[in-house]
Amino acid sequence: MKPDSFIPLEFKKRTRDEMVTRSEEFLQLIQQRRSVRDYSDREIPRQVIDNAIRAAGSAPSGANMQPWHFVVVTDPAVRARIRNAAEQEEHEFYSHRASAEWLEALAPLGTDERKPFLETASCLIVIFLKKFSFNASGKQFKNYYTMESVGIASGFLIAALHNAGVATLTHTPSPMRFLNEILDRPNSERAFMVLVAGLPSEDATVPDIARLPLNEIASFIDG
Repeated sequence: MKPDSFIPLEFKKRTRDEMVTRSEEFLQLIQQRRSVRDYSDREIPRQVIDNAIRAAGSAPSGANMQPWHFVVVTDPAVRARIRNAAEQEEHEFYSHRASAEWLEALAPLGTDERKPFLETASCLIVIFLKKFSFNASGKQFKNYYTMESVGIASGFLIAALHNAGVATLTHTPSPMRFLNEILDRPNSERAFMVLVAGLPSEDATVPDIARLPLNEIASFIDG
């Protein structure tokens, strides 16, 4: 039995041809997305960032807990602190923590401990996962399926920014506890990802890589 708070679904129906056309258009758009490491210092309109975060906030989540918080960082001094802390963690990773197999997998991408994009791109969007939330009276309650929920919201955010013409890069230094301190976030939250967002530099390059074909990433069980 549905609660009284349910409302009618607003859903735009489309013809079969419209569905195919829109799916092909979106496929062409999203396949142009690349992880960019070379950025110009050109700014992104604030409304673009706001709208992209609103789009991310529409993602499905466990029990509709919406266990995410987005911190947009444009302050040069704060970004310098984030870069310094991230590069310290990355130095440890590349020098000591990463296995030879992992480093070999990363080699074609040309990555290393240097992360200049944390300062050169227009902004950083630090995505936090909320392990717990609080109601209006201050009572703490647990959030469910947080990793899955925040992962989906992050995908929405990346797609929304790409749709608006903004390049992105997912950056996940490990551990990321320094982000709570720098950005003054509570212990009930955990940094999930640093999303670098900006406009590519004129001489930007990306690795020459290929995506797996459909038959290698999907199976179909037809009735």
